Order: sequence, then structure tokens, then C-alpha cells
Amino acid sequence: MKRFIKGEHRGQGTLLPESLDDYVSDTNPVRVVDVFVDELDLVNLRFEGAIPAETGLPAYHPSVLLKIYIYGYLDRIQSSRRLEREAQRNVELMWLTGRLMPDFKTIANFRKDNSKAIRGVCRQFVVLCQQLGLFGEHLVAIDGSKFKAVNNRDRNFTSAKLKRRMEEIESSISRYLAALDTADRQEPTASEPSAVRLEEKIAKLKTQMKELRAIEVQLIESPDKQVSLTDPDARSMMTRGTGIVGYNVQTAVDTQHHLIVAHEVTNVGSDRDQLSSMAKQAREAMAADTLSVVADRGYFKSEQILACHEAGITAYVPKPMTSGAKADGRFQ
Repeated sequence: MKRFIKGEHRGQGTLLPESLDDYVSDTNPVRVVDVFVDELDLVNLRFEGAIPAETGLPAYHPSVLLKIYIYGYLDRIQSSRRLEREAQRNVELMWLTGRLMPDFKTIANFRKDNSKAIRGVCRQFVVLCQQLGLFGEHLVAIDGSKFKAVNNRDRNFTSAKLKRRMEEIESSISRYLAALDTADRQEPTASEPSAVRLEEKIAKLKTQMKELRAIEVQLIESPDKQVSLTDPDARSMMTRGTGIVGYNVQTAVDTQHHLIVAHEVTNVGSDRDQLSSMAKQAREAMAADTLSVVADRGYFKSEQILACHEAGITAYVPKPMTSGAKADGRFQ
């Protein structure tokens, strides 16, 4: 092992810095997160637990959990279990939270119970960026991204999928009934175990059919004729030629510093009706009198462009190639 950089022996005593603050540099982003969260009025933002209860065990202050949430966003750590582990071993997160280590359930419940308040924090951050002059030329780009939900595709139902599933179950029941009739005509000693198993399968299929009938009622009452059992708000949508059950997240981004100005989570798979609403949200967040927006051809819709024009917003959207002339060998 000669002529290589060598590490220290694990048993070697080392004089470490006395303060945890010495491990975090002056330019570390966690210092910005710390100052930003400490300056927020969490009571006016309606964070749960911002005013402590007079009885019961003390709880974590929302600012601590909000710092963990923002740190996870910056470092692309989405899982509450991973954030729990990082709080136990990550020096930056130890510095940010004062060595507090909430469990994953506390972190997950904080995100679930304070979704509206967290959106308010996003608006406060946009205001801060505006005051610092980080939005340039009032030009934003709008686009949508598909995010997969927890809901499995087998737990999402449309009219066609429900009809196909019910036909499959009816076919299986008919097949098992025919097999049961065949077993009854055979010798009793040989057919008894087989008949019992077939009756159990038939009973199970009838239970599934009853559940599908209940889902059919929900499907009729649903406005968009879709039902998701695990995640009720998730919808089946196309992305890159394949179907997923998830959400369509709309984002408006400043073109100079690539800062997110406005965002909206929708369960509509198409971007065609999202242009004007996102443009108006972006203009309101930037407090601009005039605004120009750019988007891809998936946003092209005359009604949406007209709505932007009437609101004083200039939209640049390429027209989609809908003509079949090129396929016919003619000029389009």
C-alpha cells in the first residue's frame, strides 16, 4: 500500500471541533433555510401545533419539522423514513434541528396535516425572491409533469376496465360451475376434495363480483367516470406512450434563475386547459402588470390563449400539427 493516500487508523483519537456549528460552512444552504423558517409567522400561516397545548406531552415545534421538510426537498429526500435516518446521522440536519430526531410518523403527519400551510410558505418564498430581484423580464415557462401515485393500476377503475373485469369473473364462475358439475358425476371419494375447493373459489369470485357492483355505483356517480380505491384523487393518464395512475403537476418557472413561481397539482391528464390558470397564478405571485409565458404545443387551445390575452398576458405556444396533408404527400 505504498505511494497511496492513507486514512487514519479507526482507533486513533482525534480532537474534533467543540461546536457543531464548525461543521457547517458559512455558505451552506441550510443556513438560509434556518433564517428563512425562523422569520416566518407560523401562526398566521395556520400551522397545526404552532400554539402549544396546555396539557399533554410537549410536541415538536412546527418550525423544526418544516426545516426537515425543506431540507428533504432540497436534497431530493421524499421518504419520511429516510428523513428520520438522516436526522440521526446527517451533520447538516443535526445543526438545522438542534439534534432533534423526530420519528417518520411525525414527519409524515406534519406533511399531511399542513399541506395548505406549506403552500403558504411557498408563496412567502416567492415574495422573498421578488424582493431580492430574482425574477427577471417577467417571462415564465409553463409545463406539466406526471407523478405516479401510490394507487396501483389494479386499484383504479374506468367503465371499460370494470366491464372487462366483471366479464372475466363471470367467465371464471361459469368455468368453475362446469368443473363442479363434472366433479359431481365422478366417484364421491375422488371428487369430494376437488368439489370443496371449487366451491371456495366460486364463493370468492362472487364476493369480488359484489365488490365490483359497489364500485360500479361509485363510477356512475363520479364526474369523470374514474374511481381510485387507494388514492381517491389519483387518475389514470397517459405519459410517454404508457398509462400511469397519478397526478399532473403544473409548474411555472422563471426563465432567468429557474425559480418556481407557481405550481398546481391536478388530476387531469391533459395540459390543454391549464395555460391561462397557471399564467394568472404566476402573474399574481410575481405581482407583475404584464407577463409573457411560453409553453409547448400540448397547451395550444384557442380559448386558453384568448383568456391569456384578455388578462393582459402574452402567450407563446406553437400550434400542433393536426393536418393530415403531410401524410398524404401534400403541403400542409
